Amino acid sequence: MSVVYVVFGALVAGFLWLVGGVVRIGKVSPGERIEGRENAALMLVDLQSVFWNEGPYSEADKQAVATVILGEVQAAKAKGTPVIALRQEWSLPATKVIARLTMKGQAVAGTSGTEMAAPFVGYADHELVKRVQDGFETGALDELLAELNVGALRIVGLDYNYCVAKTALAAVRRGYDVTVVEPGVLAVQNMAKTRADLQRQGIALA
Repeated sequence: MSVVYVVFGALVAGFLWLVGGVVRIGKVSPGERIEGRENAALMLVDLQSVFWNEGPYSEADKQAVATVILGEVQAAKAKGTPVIALRQEWSLPATKVIARLTMKGQAVAGTSGTEMAAPFVGYADHELVKRVQDGFETGALDELLAELNVGALRIVGLDYNYCVAKTALAAVRRGYDVTVVEPGVLAVQNMAKTRADLQRQGIALA
């Protein structure tokens, strides 16, 4: 009977470990409030090969969104506004397992396809890796934005309902002036609920 208890306990522990990983993936991180920052930045979220080339988005949608994103990049460059790219790499043990079980193993750290997708190569002035949906989770983005004296963010990329939304919510929680450029985002599912949630939190939609 003791063997049964050990096996059962191991299964429960494994399940809770995975649940903890799921919670961590979607959690919006806390952070210190900013104030008095004058600069802006354009943020490109998860525009990497594995998602862009192998994702569920139609070619027509991708072409339309790429046009908008590249227009945003050109406008930012003309103003001297930094362009920051966030790339997803599942590197935490639990998230790597979850990615392999539910996401076809896409964007697991060390696998192919985590590099920027071809239409967006070479445009980012700064490139950071994120471990979960919220791009602020590691603290590296907080440090970079402080260094650049950034207080306003324009966000484009994918997926609107997940990484774009969670990063935007983490930013506004810290006191950033946040705008999500809707024509420059992609989403697998309907965006209506996410749109309403972002607006309730004071995030502008362009």
